[in-house]
Amino acid sequence: MQRVRLRYTKRGRLRFTSHRDFQRAFERALRRADVPMAYSAGFTPHPKVSYANAAPTGTGSEAEYLEIALTERREPQELRSMLDTCMPTGLDIVDAVEVRTSDFTDRLEASEWELRLPGVEPGEASDAVGKFLAAESVEVERRTKKGIRTFDARAAVTSLTSAEAPVGEGADGPRGEPCAILRLVVRHLTPAVRPDDVLSGLRATADLAPPVPAAVTRLAQGPLDEETGTVTDPLAPDRDAPLVATAPGGSA
Repeated sequence: MQRVRLRYTKRGRLRFTSHRDFQRAFERALRRADVPMAYSAGFTPHPKVSYANAAPTGTGSEAEYLEIALTERREPQELRSMLDTCMPTGLDIVDAVEVRTSDFTDRLEASEWELRLPGVEPGEASDAVGKFLAAESVEVERRTKKGIRTFDARAAVTSLTSAEAPVGEGADGPRGEPCAILRLVVRHLTPAVRPDDVLSGLRATADLAPPVPAAVTRLAQGPLDEETGTVTDPLAPDRDAPLVATAPGGSA
């Protein structure tokens, strides 16, 4: 059995696609591309597909990951191309590697996010970022299945910067209005701190309240380089490892 790890995107209006909707679209693409999928056992066999840390509905992403198991060998980049052709534009399959290492989910240590704030002056955003980073802790609340939960949004944030959108560049709002851009790197802790939690923290510490919802995009997720503070490629170990190092039964 061959296993292949894939990176895919959620772009444009397709960022509103739910995880279940993506699963359906991907399974249709597997059938259309005639991929020799391995199936689970039992009364209702289903394709062996494992998803890793999917982004919330409504957020864009350049770095979503999944793993598939095949009954026949395929060249990863040819497989990627065939699947991408069968997927809707915006749900793009952009990279593929054969599984040669285990513990993939352990590599997803952090995510880098871009938050576009139409209607927010860059100076106001910069001041809010400074106050947030200066705080020892920033408690926020989130409604969960078990009720309201309070946790520290500051502890997971390793970096947070602000900038201004380039002149003439469109945002999710009228052209010509101010638009601040935040870049955020956040560790994957428990409970997970999401971009909207950081926005809640900015509101709590600096009264920053964007007039319209932020446009949020995950730019990367993977290992966190502690020296540079950057998020690196989680597929690199598979790409660089020799084929003989393939891990049996490793899943995303």
